Amino acid sequence: MPVVSRAPQRRQPVPDTPARRPSPSALSGRYVRIGPTVPRRDAADLFPEISGPSAEPLFRYLPSGPFADEAALQADIAAASASLSTVTLAIRDAATGRTVGRASYVRIEPEHRSIGIGGVLFTPLLARTSGATEAMYLMARHVFEDLGYRRYEWTCDALNAPARDAALRFGFRPEGVFRKNVIVRGRSRDTAVFAIVDDEWPRVRAAFQAWLDPANFDARGVQIARLGEIRERL
Repeated sequence: MPVVSRAPQRRQPVPDTPARRPSPSALSGRYVRIGPTVPRRDAADLFPEISGPSAEPLFRYLPSGPFADEAALQADIAAASASLSTVTLAIRDAATGRTVGRASYVRIEPEHRSIGIGGVLFTPLLARTSGATEAMYLMARHVFEDLGYRRYEWTCDALNAPARDAALRFGFRPEGVFRKNVIVRGRSRDTAVFAIVDDEWPRVRAAFQAWLDPANFDARGVQIARLGEIRERL
């Protein structure tokens, strides 16, 4: 079979100004507030919701947990907060101020304007709520509009079907699977990779905003249009 010669693709020139490194900034929405962790306070709020046998599935694909007691959780939050390679944020209910989840900016490469999200933990008080979606919107908006990144990455265990579904729902596009990528808790992990790039962000942002609009919910608080459906129409 003859070999077809193809001209190499030309690399697109881009400004070499680096993005800003994230800090534990305050991000505010209608349903949640995101900001720096406060280990003692956050552990006190989170532990009752993420302890016990029924909560163990929350940690199946996370690098730490479950935690034997509140003190162990507090130590884990403090260690994450002190990390120089990641930026961990607390997610708090806007009405009560109670900590209901946490998430981290990871794989931070300001020189390439690439950054990821990881360590996402939603308690039952946050999971599958408007606040959960709003938290992911606020963090993405901060990345693209405040910090100047051009790539926002979501990676997860390839076996983690809920995390893969969440990535797609939030507008991340699948890019493939890194086989035998890392070893986690003594087991080999294949890593599924998803991303939103700056060209796609305006459409993703518009879909988030339309979904979060109170007009998208009926009198019982049930969504009228799904986030993916709105994005497809745009």
